[in-house]
Amino acid sequence: MKLTNKKNFRWLFAISDIVLTFVITLFSFFSCFDVQEIFASFSVPIIYAISLSFGTVVIFIVRRVYNIVTKEFGLMETIKIAFLTLIIHIFALIVLVASAYDIMSNIPQFYWSWALSTIALVFLLPSTRLLRRVFSILSFIDKKDYTKTIIVGAGASGKVAIDEIRRNHDIRCKVVAFVDDDTNKIGGSLANIPIKGPISDISKIIDFYQAKEVIIAISNISKDRLFDIINLLESCPVKIKRMPLLSEMEGPHERKILDIDVNELLCRDSIKLDNHEIDKMLSNKVVLVTGAGGTIGSELVRQIFKAKPKTLVLFDIYENSTYQIQMELTQQLRNNSSVETHVITLIGSTYNDVRIEQIISKYRPDYIYHAAAYKHVPLMEDSPMEAIRTNVIGTYNVARFANKYNVKKMILVSTDKAVRPTNVMGATKRFAELIIQHFAYTSKNTTYAAVRFGNVLGSNGSVVPLFKKQIESGGPLTLTHKDIIRYFMTIPEAVSLILQCGLFAKDGEIFILDMGKPVKIKDLAERMIRQAGLVPYVDIDIVETGLRPGEKLYEELLLDLTTQEKTSNNRIFIEEKAKDNKDIEKDINEISKAFKMLDNFEIKQLLASIIKTYTITENKK
Repeated sequence: MKLTNKKNFRWLFAISDIVLTFVITLFSFFSCFDVQEIFASFSVPIIYAISLSFGTVVIFIVRRVYNIVTKEFGLMETIKIAFLTLIIHIFALIVLVASAYDIMSNIPQFYWSWALSTIALVFLLPSTRLLRRVFSILSFIDKKDYTKTIIVGAGASGKVAIDEIRRNHDIRCKVVAFVDDDTNKIGGSLANIPIKGPISDISKIIDFYQAKEVIIAISNISKDRLFDIINLLESCPVKIKRMPLLSEMEGPHERKILDIDVNELLCRDSIKLDNHEIDKMLSNKVVLVTGAGGTIGSELVRQIFKAKPKTLVLFDIYENSTYQIQMELTQQLRNNSSVETHVITLIGSTYNDVRIEQIISKYRPDYIYHAAAYKHVPLMEDSPMEAIRTNVIGTYNVARFANKYNVKKMILVSTDKAVRPTNVMGATKRFAELIIQHFAYTSKNTTYAAVRFGNVLGSNGSVVPLFKKQIESGGPLTLTHKDIIRYFMTIPEAVSLILQCGLFAKDGEIFILDMGKPVKIKDLAERMIRQAGLVPYVDIDIVETGLRPGEKLYEELLLDLTTQEKTSNNRIFIEEKAKDNKDIEKDINEISKAFKMLDNFEIKQLLASIIKTYTITENKK
């Protein structure tokens, strides 16, 4: 059995308390009395020392002293043990004087010996608990493979951070300085570590100490201030971590040091959307999600499932990812017997009109969220026929049968690349929007709408997982152009928007989101390298590969408050409403026949003749 076991530590401390109390008590008697006086009444100090030793342990057990975690031993625990020790000795003195008055009450040396042993044990008994922390700190100081670390914030959270670092041997770092803005703290020290400042000089402080890591430890910091500090570290070769904010803590003892997440690297707040009304809309309804195995589709499935629909139909052409989301929901149903949602998983293609009609006619969904699409820009440039087959004809099939079988609402997942498209993917998604608007204008029973949003963090094909893999493999990070910028949102944000717009949909609207400021991809790449504790262009290079076919340098500005209508949600706007696209049926028929016989460039020309805003960015080969 290992000595590091908690129960073994308790026994060791109990034995230590007995031995220390016995030895110190006898030593105090021998120090204050003559030897002849001691041996004249030798039984009294022996009985007193034994009784006091075992009595102390009994009281400590009753007061749960041995349950104190020595790794966390601090001032309050020290005071508790010292106070208990003092009370025990006062009580012992009263008992001894009362029971042995004839022998020792008139001897002043006895009181001196009592005082000596009491003072010694009040200090010694708590001190034994501190030894473990002392050894932990000493072993921390002796580490050879540590990372020099600076903590931003010399307050309570900063103290928690240094305690966690010293306690947790898995954290391989050594704090060399605190940095704070409080002039009363600057120049002082915390936990024997110097406090420097102000925070605006942090880059100079990092250079002075040659630090490789920064932990932001300010419990009540605002998001804006957090982003300001991250920006100050922009040019520093350090990895950034932080302590959790008070609002993020799940319990009073949570002390985990967190990595800066992607949202914080982008220096933007998460977009909060209220899903209460959405839950009311979808509860006990039949919902169909196409593309249910994809990044957006699977998150749609998760959030819709939380609304407790009567039936949730998952439809996708790719079986593996669809199976994974099916298993995820199946596990949740097993864990929560109160949920009665019937989950149905079906495989098929949206461009197979027979299959689509079969599903919609059988399950009669109240709501359809159409996320099935090809979205990869460069790949679709080489396979425009497949983009048209899925993104255009597939959308037409779903919209047509939604109208035929009186679906309440159909929501199309679109993209910002549909705005003045320069690639096949964007052009086909714009075509899909026109289909939605056509049916919205002509249908009497079904409401249609589309939702546009920008790049989704963490989705298949997005830059964040690509950069992570490239960093793990030692680089370089590949960037199509140093000036390329993009708008970003998280997967849950994008899906919340889609569901929210489904609630607002009335008249074939194309909804867009205020996504805030765009992000320069080069800046994101540099931040991710620093987050890994490496130096951009030194440890890992960033290389330009050139814009890919159909790729824009700058995404279109989606938000124009002078022309767009605001909804009741101040982050959601309406770009367009339903309009009569009389030629849509003819265009569908024409492109359905022609794309089977034409080559890639001719198909793009045909697509451009229908989508007037589409600009072909390649020459005929």
